[in-house]
Amino acid sequence: MKLTEWTMEEHEKLIEFMTTNSWPYHGHEHPVRALIEKTIVEGGYKSDQVKTFWIENDEGEQVGLVKIFDLQDEIPLFDLRIADSYRGQGYGPKALRMIADFVFSLPEKKIRLEGHTRHDNFAMRKAFERTGFVKEAHLRQAWFSPKQNRYHDAVTYGMTREDWEAGVTTPVMWDDAVKAPADPPFNPLLLEFPETFESERLVIRAPKREDAVLSFEAVRHSLEALRPWMPFAQHEPNLAEMTANLIQAETDFMLRKDLRLHFFDKNSGQFIGSSGLHRIDWEVRKFEIGYWVDSRFEGKGYVTEAVERITRFAFEELQANRVEIRCDPDNVRSRAVAERLGFELEGIMRKDSLSRHDGKIRDTCVYAKVRA
Repeated sequence: MKLTEWTMEEHEKLIEFMTTNSWPYHGHEHPVRALIEKTIVEGGYKSDQVKTFWIENDEGEQVGLVKIFDLQDEIPLFDLRIADSYRGQGYGPKALRMIADFVFSLPEKKIRLEGHTRHDNFAMRKAFERTGFVKEAHLRQAWFSPKQNRYHDAVTYGMTREDWEAGVTTPVMWDDAVKAPADPPFNPLLLEFPETFESERLVIRAPKREDAVLSFEAVRHSLEALRPWMPFAQHEPNLAEMTANLIQAETDFMLRKDLRLHFFDKNSGQFIGSSGLHRIDWEVRKFEIGYWVDSRFEGKGYVTEAVERITRFAFEELQANRVEIRCDPDNVRSRAVAERLGFELEGIMRKDSLSRHDGKIRDTCVYAKVRA
């Protein structure tokens, strides 16, 4: 097979070819002579932008016609037509190979070659695919059929110079859905929330270094009551150690590693006790509340009030999914706070912890509230 360039002297032969064959997948299924003549005169088959070729088989028969246009552009297009009597004999794919060879052999080094057809022109689509063209677009209702007076979908196939030179077919990777920018990973350091809040009688706030003396005095007065339950109460408090501990607590609060909270009498400003949200899991939004109170303020409901407000703070400000209270089964005061506030006893973990007070292995009660 070969391509032979059409000349103006062959205009009658071209008119005969176009008017004696049917073109069901083109704009005009049966183009009339006047339309073809007008297109010839206007340079629609031969000009600086257009070249037309006969497709000749090995016997010298003209089995088809191809018009290549937009030749002054870097991306030419073409219109391929095979005569009725030669369709289904494999001429389409062979013609496409010759068209690609012609275009990509031009001295201008064209970037790519495109062809369009109606989506239901399966013969043409198979020819594209067998020749190494790649489907690059599906255009809905973009191809008007005058005979049917309706629009059909259209498809676009293309071949790049790189693929032609390498003899390969590179499929389009259809992973181009418009996506909103992904949210950056959650960073608790960037989480903003109030560091001071109030209950009916209390001011509850983040720890400060200057709380060291107040905390030191509270622990010193409460040592006997705290010793059975609190690891830090196993020896006399030391102000220097307490100061260092408060500096660490202040830093951990800023880094969102641990949220210790001190609570004070709203009217007198007296230090009442310490609580906070510990063993934090920011991915799950899970927190554990711990608490202790200066013995001089026991029995006045301050711990219950503080824990209730801190629990609300966790759910409202920190979007907690789970808040726990863990305590020794024998710590009846601590258990009473959890039960008074509606925390549910989920279980008792047997032989779960080692007491710093007497060295015995103890059980642990697990109380929890979860987001509804």
